[in-house]
Amino acid sequence: MANHVHVILRRDVDKLGAAGELVRVKPGFARNFLLPRSLAVVATDTNVKQIEHERKIAVAAAAKLKNAAEGSAAQLNGLSVEITAAAGEGDKLFGSVTTRDVSDALKKRGIELDRKHLELPTAVKALGEYDVVAKLGAGVSTTFKLVVKAG
Repeated sequence: MANHVHVILRRDVDKLGAAGELVRVKPGFARNFLLPRSLAVVATDTNVKQIEHERKIAVAAAAKLKNAAEGSAAQLNGLSVEITAAAGEGDKLFGSVTTRDVSDALKKRGIELDRKHLELPTAVKALGEYDVVAKLGAGVSTTFKLVVKAG
């Protein structure tokens, strides 16, 4: 029996390695723990090639996602969105402006952006200008202006 076997990790395993890594482990650990739980596969030539192929696909998908996020950031950068709301004394709003309201205002301008990707600095309960952060994924974020006017 061999002292060690080579396996390819399918998921991250604490104190062993990250998904996609080729690691050397004892045969009993592979046979009794990693393989039955589908945490790893035996490192055959076919499996190594398949993992490399999957890694290339993942890198290409991540690059495509980042390009799309950067395109959206360029579209939002420097943008000013106006929302009209009912206000009372002291420019205080009856209610507040939420990320859903900002998302709807963007949708009217032809920009589809989920409200979960928007971050308001504070609760918008008064008229004025606010900076809204849009987190677009892949580490890309941008800021645009929100102008709340009396309506």
